[in-house]
Amino acid sequence: MTEPEFLALLRPLATSPASRGLLDDAAVLPGGMVITTDTIVEGVHFLPTDPPGDVAWKLLAVNLSDLAAKGATPVGALLNYPLTADADWTRSFIAGLAEALIELGCPLIGGDTVSLPAGAPRVLTLTALGNAGSAPSRTGARAGDSLYVLGPIGEAGAGLSIAQGAPGPAALLTAYRRPRPLLAQGRALAPYVHAMMDVSDGLLIDAARMAAASGLAIDIDLAAVPFSAVLAAYAGDTRATRIVAVTAGDDYALLLATDAPPPVPAARIGRFSKGSGLTLHDAGERLPLPARLGYEHGGLR
Repeated sequence: MTEPEFLALLRPLATSPASRGLLDDAAVLPGGMVITTDTIVEGVHFLPTDPPGDVAWKLLAVNLSDLAAKGATPVGALLNYPLTADADWTRSFIAGLAEALIELGCPLIGGDTVSLPAGAPRVLTLTALGNAGSAPSRTGARAGDSLYVLGPIGEAGAGLSIAQGAPGPAALLTAYRRPRPLLAQGRALAPYVHAMMDVSDGLLIDAARMAAASGLAIDIDLAAVPFSAVLAAYAGDTRATRIVAVTAGDDYALLLATDAPPPVPAARIGRFSKGSGLTLHDAGERLPLPARLGYEHGGLR
């Protein structure tokens, strides 16, 4: 079963306004409390060879990125942790989590433990809570809005290749293993945007999701997507490498829809219009969509 099919079954159960119809990445309670949860699975979202401390960092960071997309300030996190016989892995994980909690400004406030059968892949869940003002959703884009992205695209995808054994710079490996949620930027942007979400599964697929949730079409200019110097030096700045970058995922950049230049420097990469679907061009040339727009839950990353 795919994620859209599963969500279609769940939506009749999500009767609270806080659920936002399960069209967003977080629930927003009356008063501005934002709640989000993410699960990462060994062999799907992180490699068995990834350092445990980096896995802990990533688990917290991906949740805080959802808070950033709501303009929220973190107030606490709940950890669900599967205990195994590998005590050294757990100790390293906790040390990494402690570092991340301090550096990213989010205290641990509770959680749960379970036992994991021998040999089973680790399944790690964290729930983050934050306070927000306007908490923009992904559903609020309007026809005529521009689509902006804040943060480089494709670095984490290249970092995954490096984590799997390819040679490459440490900066790209860090982008994959230790993403940094754009919390301050999200808070600055939230009052000015019509819609906002983070890029987790790939820029193309997530932009298409924002457009679909808003009932609109989206056109993206591949040439306008920010492509860092370190990534260009590693992969080359070609159309092919840009297609890889916009479909790779794990960027944790912010996508925002607005009808005016945002107060935080961001790259204008597209435009919303009436209709539906995603179109892609490269400096004026219409491109066919790649067979894979990004990662889709229910498949293999």
